[in-house]
Amino acid sequence: MALSQKQLQYIENVIKNCLRNKFKNYKPESKHMPFHFRLLGTDRMALYSFIHSLNTSFGTSVFEPVAVALAKQKFSDAKTKFTVGDEISEEAQRVIQKIMDGLITGQHLPDKKKEIRLIRDVCISKNMIKVKPTIADIMVENNDDTIYLFDIKTPKPNIGNFKEFKRMLLEWVAIKLANNPRIHIETAIAMPYNPYEPNPYERWTVRGMVDLNKELLVAHEFWDFLGGEGSYEELLNCFERAGIELRPEVDEYFSKFK
Repeated sequence: MALSQKQLQYIENVIKNCLRNKFKNYKPESKHMPFHFRLLGTDRMALYSFIHSLNTSFGTSVFEPVAVALAKQKFSDAKTKFTVGDEISEEAQRVIQKIMDGLITGQHLPDKKKEIRLIRDVCISKNMIKVKPTIADIMVENNDDTIYLFDIKTPKPNIGNFKEFKRMLLEWVAIKLANNPRIHIETAIAMPYNPYEPNPYERWTVRGMVDLNKELLVAHEFWDFLGGEGSYEELLNCFERAGIELRPEVDEYFSKFK
C-alpha cells in the first residue's frame, strides 16, 4: 500500500519541525574538552553532542507521530501515548510471574498465543489490584477490533532489559483483558531500524525471552505493518529529502561553533 502524497508531506514536516525545534532549544554541553576540541574542532564536537541529544528525543518527536500517520491509512484508529489502564487481577499477576519464572529458568519457550490464553482465563477475579497507569508508545486498532500495543525501544537493549520488556507486555495484556476479556490483543516491542543491517538483527540474544514471531518487530517489519508494504523504504526517502532541504540550515547553525 503506497503512502499518499499528503502522508509523505506530513512525515517530512514532522522530521523538519523536530530538527528546527531542536536548533531553537539545544544548548551544547559546557564541558571543557581541550584535547577533543584541538583534535577535531569545536564545530565537530558540537555536532557530535547535538546528534547524541537528538537521539534521545527521536522516539517521541519523530517516530511516534510518524507511526500514527502511517497507521491511520491502514487501521481504524491510531494513537500515541496510550494509557493502557490501571487495574489487574491478582490471579493474572500470579500467572505472569509463573510465565516469567519459566522463561528465565529455561523450562519453557515463549509462546504469546498460549500466554494470552492463560492470562485471559484469570483476567477478572474477586481480587483486582490497582497498579500505576502504564503508557504504550503506540496503539493501533484494526477493523476486526484487534488492539495492538507497541513500545518503541532503542535497537540494542540487553537481555536484562528484555526481561522487563516481556513482563510489561504481559501486564498490558492482563490490564486490557481486565477491562474486556473478549477483545483480541497483541503487544510487542518495536525497533525503528536494524543497527546490524545489512546483516539480520541478532534475535538469538532474546530468543528465550520473547516470542520472535509475535513480540518483536524490527525496521521494515514495524513500519510495513503500520503503513503497508514498502512503507519503510518510503520513510527513509522522506528523511533523505528532509535532510537535503535542511542541509543549509544545519551548516549555518554549526558554522557558529568554528
